[in-house]
Amino acid sequence: MIVRNIPSWFRLLFVWQGSVLPRILPRLMLVLAVAIAAASIRHWWLASLRESSLGIPTFTLLGVSLAIFLGFRNSVSYDRFWEARKLWGSLLIASRSLGRQMLAALGDDADSRRFIDAACAFAYALKAQLRGDDADQHLKRLLPAEERERIMAGGFRPALILAWLGREAQRLQRAGRLSELQWHALDRNLNTLSEILGGCERIATTPMPFTYRVLLNRTVTIYCLLLPAGLASSIGWLTPPIAVFIAYTYFALEQIAEELEEPFGTEGNDLPLSTLCHTIESSLREMQGLPMEAPPPPKRGVYLH
Repeated sequence: MIVRNIPSWFRLLFVWQGSVLPRILPRLMLVLAVAIAAASIRHWWLASLRESSLGIPTFTLLGVSLAIFLGFRNSVSYDRFWEARKLWGSLLIASRSLGRQMLAALGDDADSRRFIDAACAFAYALKAQLRGDDADQHLKRLLPAEERERIMAGGFRPALILAWLGREAQRLQRAGRLSELQWHALDRNLNTLSEILGGCERIATTPMPFTYRVLLNRTVTIYCLLLPAGLASSIGWLTPPIAVFIAYTYFALEQIAEELEEPFGTEGNDLPLSTLCHTIESSLREMQGLPMEAPPPPKRGVYLH
């Protein structure tokens, strides 16, 4: 995720990092070439238009319809992004609640430390599952020795960690270290973690329907390539800059929707999951009165990983 001070309106015109311009530049160059060709033969094009119904009014109507379509696509993608952010916000809240409840019930002893360490490991394991990256370093550091190999050998590590947390809470309750009310409070927060896991898996494994993406891409591309034909008859050599500017708007909206659709990736506009995991562990260590051992994730320029 990009984290930076908001620059002035003038500097925003030239921002490159975080912009979708690098991704859509090849298509913009194609529109520019078509627009130059259309403007070059505008006299022949005018003759053709007098015999047809094409022109700026036609493209205006098509453009309005396409803009509404793109707006809906962006709304759906942002809903996925915002739901993912709310789930990770709930993860932070539930993790702190688990830590507070264990410290209040047991104090800072070996059992509470094991439990809180495993809660931190859950966040790292969830991040690794969603991104498909490696969290072994954190899991080896945080998981209890007797369960480490079994959990790390599993395919759904967050679910295995949750199962161990449930068994551990049950063991402490049977040993008389947790009251019935305290055990139920812990179990409610563990259920919250389970719901967060399921919600993140739903977003990660259910992309937008492919046929929907194909339809939008074809419609936007064909519209932007045909647009110079409607503009050249009216504005002549102003066609290339105007056509490219309009194409930039449509291509950029489409690309923004593509980026927001997958909020768990590592692109500039995705959620900073590594930073969120570090925040969860840091806050729990502070509640325990312990130093934070793991270094913060590296910051790449203006990006949080």
